[in-house]
Amino acid sequence: MELPLKGNITETSLVRILVFLNRKRKTGTLSLVTPQWTKKMYVHFGDVVFASSTYEDDRLGEMLLKAGKISVEQYDRSVEVLKSSGKRQGAILVELGYLTPKDLFWGVKYQVKEIIQSMFLAEDASYVFDEGDIPPQEVITLKMSMGNLIYEAVKRIDNWTRIRNEMPDTSSVLRLSSDPLSLFQDIELSSQDKKILSLIDGTKTIKEVIESSWMGSFEALKILYVLWSLGIVEPAPASAKGEGEMETEEPEMHMSLDDILQPHPDEDEVLMKKIETVYGQIDSLSPPDLLEIDEDSDGEDVKRNYYRLAKEFHPDRYFTVRDDSVKAKLTAVFDAITKAYTLLKDDRNRAAYFRSRAVTGKKPAAAGTEAEETPAKAEDLLRRGIEEFKRGNYWGAADDFRWAAKITPEGGIYWNYLSLALSKIPGRLKDAEEALLTAISLEPLNVDFRANLGLIYLKAGMKKRAAGCFDRALAIDPKNEKALKGMQQASQ
Repeated sequence: MELPLKGNITETSLVRILVFLNRKRKTGTLSLVTPQWTKKMYVHFGDVVFASSTYEDDRLGEMLLKAGKISVEQYDRSVEVLKSSGKRQGAILVELGYLTPKDLFWGVKYQVKEIIQSMFLAEDASYVFDEGDIPPQEVITLKMSMGNLIYEAVKRIDNWTRIRNEMPDTSSVLRLSSDPLSLFQDIELSSQDKKILSLIDGTKTIKEVIESSWMGSFEALKILYVLWSLGIVEPAPASAKGEGEMETEEPEMHMSLDDILQPHPDEDEVLMKKIETVYGQIDSLSPPDLLEIDEDSDGEDVKRNYYRLAKEFHPDRYFTVRDDSVKAKLTAVFDAITKAYTLLKDDRNRAAYFRSRAVTGKKPAAAGTEAEETPAKAEDLLRRGIEEFKRGNYWGAADDFRWAAKITPEGGIYWNYLSLALSKIPGRLKDAEEALLTAISLEPLNVDFRANLGLIYLKAGMKKRAAGCFDRALAIDPKNEKALKGMQQASQ
């Protein structure tokens, strides 16, 4: 679901905006503006890494003073030096001996977290997200998962009216999320949170959960509000049972609450080895391989394995690892597993996939047999591949297009379609590029092939190389719409 990148938080909550940016792996600056202040979060690949504010009480000196790290006299002295020297206040405090470098580092991170959390307390502010590189001077990395960041901030909201207005009606039934990306976030829940979570079974209403909690109504509702804001719980879909009656659907859960809350036992070294192994094989692993299933696996096997693997390779796990590049690899693995699950969770689609693989996986028959592979067979594979592609079965489509290209290797169109399917599969952009280069070598004047190659480079973030492809395409056909739109994107 797309969200507007400009608006007011009264219409689109800050939580929804941040979850959207995190899921879309966006990089840029999110600004909140009120008549009193402008506050900014700097987002890198979906994670908040820094924050700034024009509000005077959010300055570092004021933050350190309120946190008890410096005295009023030390604060005043540092301000005097700041006015005469123009140096940063943090550096001045260290030079004067009021803080150690370690204290200063803590203070900056504390300041960033306080600014971020204060932004969640705003009830009326305009927002805008400017996508693009963040300022290079903001080099501090806030090592905190988006889930924990939202968790800590939302817990500070004590406005009863706001919580009631943003939450579903108390007659609504909640269930645990069916989305592993929300369910397995790196969040350190309190014992009270876990107690409320254990009461959510997909049948109790919010009112019934509160009454069963043995807590105060506001305390219990606030915990539900936090869990709901994070996406850990969600409204349970209801289906009509009869006039005046409703029956909730069974939650799509395949792990116990203990399994969900149990920290993963792997040490960093073990986790790293698993990530490197799976990531290094993404190009060659089929959807069943990724989900660790075979043709005899049923729907429950598929779902059970998906939840287990989704927890194991959740992108939030990278926060315990020092190497930041691990996040990109975890994200690629998680996305690949999720796409494999989307393809194979339905019994009919799964059976169709294995039937398709059984046909295309056979070795070419000898010439003169009934299964002789001819240009007509390649056309059949092309048509079937297009149908698979439309259904979202990119792996099956790639198999069909690959065999069509083997039967008729001089047909550029088969290599073009193969590239299109590969470009939709995580980790296969390089293969998609090679397939298109083959297509272009066969039909060097085909404008669409060159434009498609430019789109692949755009997807890989290689704007200069993409512009070169679009430029060559436009030299052949100056009015080609795909190349014109691509050139515009490459120049942004």
